[in-house]
Amino acid sequence: MWSPRLGFAWPLAFALLIPLRAGSSLSAQAEYGIAWQGYVRGDLVDSQQKSDRGYQRFRSDDPKWASQFLLLEAEGMVRRGLYDDALKLLANFNAQTENDESIVRMLAIESVALTHQQQIVLAKEKLRLANALCKTAEYAACGAVLRSNGILAAQAGDFGRARQFFLDTLSFAQSRSDKFLEASATLNLGWIDLQVDKFDEAMDWLRSAQRDCVALRAEDMAERASGNLGWAYFRLGDDERALGLFVEAEKSAARRGSIASELGWISTAGYVYRNAGDSARASQSYLRALALANQIKSKQDIISSLEDLSHASIDAGKLDDADNYLKQLDPLILGGSNMLDVLDVALARGRLAALRRDDSHAESMFREVDKDPVSDASMRLGSEHELARLFEIEGHAEQADRTYRTALTTFESARDQLKSEDSKLPFLANATSIYDDYIHFLVTQNRADEALHIADQSRAQTLAQGLGVTGKMSQLETLAFNPEAIARKTNATLLFYWLGEKRSYLWVITAKKTALFPLPPHREIAQTIERYRKTLLGFQDPLENANADGLALFRMLVAPASSLLPPGANVVVLSDGELNRLNFETLIVPAPQPHYFIEDSNVVSAPSLHLLAAANFAEPCDRRLLLFGDAVSPNPDYPELPMAAAEMKQVAQHFASRDQTVFARERATALAYLAVNPQQFAYIHFVAHGVASPTDPLDSAIILSRATAAEDSFKLHAREIIQHPLHARLVTISACYGSGTRSYAGEGLVGLAWAFLRAGAHNVIGALWEANDESTAQLMGALYQGLERGMPPSAALRQAKLSLLHSHSEFRKPFYWAPFQMYTGL
Repeated sequence: MWSPRLGFAWPLAFALLIPLRAGSSLSAQAEYGIAWQGYVRGDLVDSQQKSDRGYQRFRSDDPKWASQFLLLEAEGMVRRGLYDDALKLLANFNAQTENDESIVRMLAIESVALTHQQQIVLAKEKLRLANALCKTAEYAACGAVLRSNGILAAQAGDFGRARQFFLDTLSFAQSRSDKFLEASATLNLGWIDLQVDKFDEAMDWLRSAQRDCVALRAEDMAERASGNLGWAYFRLGDDERALGLFVEAEKSAARRGSIASELGWISTAGYVYRNAGDSARASQSYLRALALANQIKSKQDIISSLEDLSHASIDAGKLDDADNYLKQLDPLILGGSNMLDVLDVALARGRLAALRRDDSHAESMFREVDKDPVSDASMRLGSEHELARLFEIEGHAEQADRTYRTALTTFESARDQLKSEDSKLPFLANATSIYDDYIHFLVTQNRADEALHIADQSRAQTLAQGLGVTGKMSQLETLAFNPEAIARKTNATLLFYWLGEKRSYLWVITAKKTALFPLPPHREIAQTIERYRKTLLGFQDPLENANADGLALFRMLVAPASSLLPPGANVVVLSDGELNRLNFETLIVPAPQPHYFIEDSNVVSAPSLHLLAAANFAEPCDRRLLLFGDAVSPNPDYPELPMAAAEMKQVAQHFASRDQTVFARERATALAYLAVNPQQFAYIHFVAHGVASPTDPLDSAIILSRATAAEDSFKLHAREIIQHPLHARLVTISACYGSGTRSYAGEGLVGLAWAFLRAGAHNVIGALWEANDESTAQLMGALYQGLERGMPPSAALRQAKLSLLHSHSEFRKPFYWAPFQMYTGL
């Protein structure tokens, strides 16, 4: 699905500190200060009321102060989105009796209100006058003029020029120690970088703005910084985190009576609903936004809402409704200065024409959007995807293939601009639908091997790049791709899955052949997994009643490969989507009598074929162990583990004393791990609590002893783990949710296990759900007994699990033995 652009320029602030003049009335000065502080804090309704009272009180006795109250009231109106009201109020400003600084301030306010009403010619004239006055003297109000120039340039889509104006505003504010103007400029710079897809830079600006706004107690600007961070997360593909920020920002704006902000956050929430395929809910959001935009007579917000409604209507197949919205847009964008609006309407018209099989018109519209230099990355990606699907429908296979590849190149170019792991992890979600359509296209063209190649290139990109397996990985490079050779290298049968919207696929790869099997759609598989997980986590034994979901998942996911799976086979599962939350060992094989899949095969998980191809499976020549655990409880949320000391003793007894480095109790700290040079150890084992962050997986952490007085000094975070290279044969995270709880498109579950793979571990054992203290101690003892006997880690873990499964205790249930999963990396 096309990821829409931000269609409004409202996340901006418009005021500056006004110096008090010598000789001013103390009463006026005090009252103005109170109204001003309310303005800074974002209490705009209250500030506006106090400003109006001040204006009425002093308009006869002190006209100079009355003018300042009037200007402050107008600024508050603009921040609330009451542009028409602000312009009417400013009609009472008597420029003939005012000094140049007040005139400059008035012109800056007017220009912003006019810009939002799309009265561009008038806005430019106001700024021309203000710029001329600022050339004669450096008034404090000239900072607002710089910012107003930036707002006008941004409205016209000239983001490079706008950025320079905002940088100049920032310098102006810093030279005068104007913290409010500085926070506003920083917020605007973050917004501008969002428009040009510089997400890392945008998030830096926005976080800085948020800190400054909180310090100033500027609630509305802090809200805008937070909401724009939500927009950054949305554009990066992290819809879940984005929606939370949008909803909170909307509540804040409604509470403060800021209609412009409220309608903006309502619209952005609609984008998340669109991405989730809920066009009805998205349309409801856009209709609410349109009503508010009409209420404040904001032409740009009306345009944006109508654009959004046209796309949502097309998504829902309501083509006549889409037509109606586009007709309303025609006179609004005619002769307008914002080319992005013109292109967005062209994209909508192309989508509409394609659905009506007016193919030539659709192609023309898509090419117009794709070729225009003003188009941002999301627009080009959307137009190229639509064009590829159009060629596919028309039966022009070569053109479709070429255009799908062009779209993936556009996506990769955008991804290459990202610098941080946090930004790269969710980004593939922006191209999942393109990959899905292209893979399905290749399969229908009897090009299953190429489809597998493309599917694999979408996997573990962040992990592979972090490990240096690839440099600048291009989706279109012709790489040596030999799945059968990878199966021979791993001595395993590889099960590679792709979950698609309309149809899913399984490639079964053996040393001799690769076979493709169609599977049910993503939704059907995901719903069955969710039901089965509830059974597993409910302390039940699914074998007792031959659980229908366990049987169904085996029939869907594994049975097609049965003829290619010899007894006792090594199986490497390359999962996708919700499959990452499923332990395949728990699937129920129906014959000769119901039993778990672990009885038949040795199952491990791997992130991608290209990582398996690069893996080094040579056995380490040493057995050095790094053992952490039995930590001192840092607070009541993480009580001490009764069996931790016993588990550590069981693990240590399988290693010579000279090969052990043990950190227990007070010594088991995050700082100790970071300082011990973990890359020198072949085995690393943690016995501790673990926490998985669903919103920010790199904040997942192993809970150890408190190292310092710092609040989180007892946490070894995933983002710290990836900064310390490893060569370990095996890292074992004997903790709850060591595998993580958040699955990212292409990367799988991201959490502690992913972090250790990213650091360079060859194999990692992590938990998919809460681990029981007592059963885990038994499992780990059996695991290391197998390792001491020379078994490979995967075989040793399977043997340990089978020892619990074949017992007559409560621990035979999958809840106790199945949370721990083996992940194979390099």
